[in-house]
Amino acid sequence: MARKVVDEPSEDVVATAKTDRGNSRGPFGRFALFIRQVINELRKVVTPTRKELISYTGVVLVFVVIMMALVYGLDFVFAFVVQYVFGNGAGS
Repeated sequence: MARKVVDEPSEDVVATAKTDRGNSRGPFGRFALFIRQVINELRKVVTPTRKELISYTGVVLVFVVIMMALVYGLDFVFAFVVQYVFGNGAGS
């Protein structure tokens, strides 16, 4: 698995946010602050290794195949029930 990182903001981010919150900013200043905070959060992102990525992809593909089989099976059963209830349309 990927590294476990505690999802708590560091002290410098908290201190910066508190000082920034105290200052009133214009729209461009708020936008710049938003961009800086986004970049700081993106630095925390941990990308999976190649092995993990292949494993996750395999799990997703197996899940999709299972769901396709389930939907196909239900469609087949419901079609059979509808044919039984309403007939095949050939008339009596």
